[in-house]
Amino acid sequence: MEGKVAAAAYARTEGVPCLGLCLGMQVMVIDFARDVLGMVGANSSEFDPQSPHPVIDLMEAQRDVTDMGGTMRLGAYIAELTPGSQVAAIYGREVVSERHRHRYEFNSRYRARFEEEGLMCSGTSPDGRLVEFIELTGHPFWIGTQAHPEFKSRPDRPAPLFSSFVAAALVRAEGRNPHLIDLDANQPQPHHH
Repeated sequence: MEGKVAAAAYARTEGVPCLGLCLGMQVMVIDFARDVLGMVGANSSEFDPQSPHPVIDLMEAQRDVTDMGGTMRLGAYIAELTPGSQVAAIYGREVVSERHRHRYEFNSRYRARFEEEGLMCSGTSPDGRLVEFIELTGHPFWIGTQAHPEFKSRPDRPAPLFSSFVAAALVRAEGRNPHLIDLDANQPQPHHH
């Protein structure tokens, strides 16, 4: 777990594209809380029930549920994306449906502190209570989602987050202009000087 937090921190500070899925997004939130917000001991209550800053926590509705099998958020859920956000641009729309399989969520009590420091909660449940997507303002690609977009991704129709992540990785690796990369085309791209 701590290695994952360190990897997210490296990607964040070095401008390396990073796509966090489910636990991956939670790890990114933990890194940001500790390193940017200075919340010593920030963690998920799943891994540290005594954390002074449970930035990832059980949803309130699940606290009293003892049958763990019944507490999981499972299946397709709608998210509303922030207009002008990276994820809205990636999906090309502001309402998306992705599949889920998890119990722990971004703790919305901390949301204002994250957003003040540049971590945008760029997608939420329609009622605004659950954070579904995060992204780091000013970073080429540091995006996390509670969802599992891989469930809907196919070799011939990659999920938008994956094709955008690969494009960002190509830009980083090759110093290419992102506007010249067309992942659907098999022809070499024209060179503009």
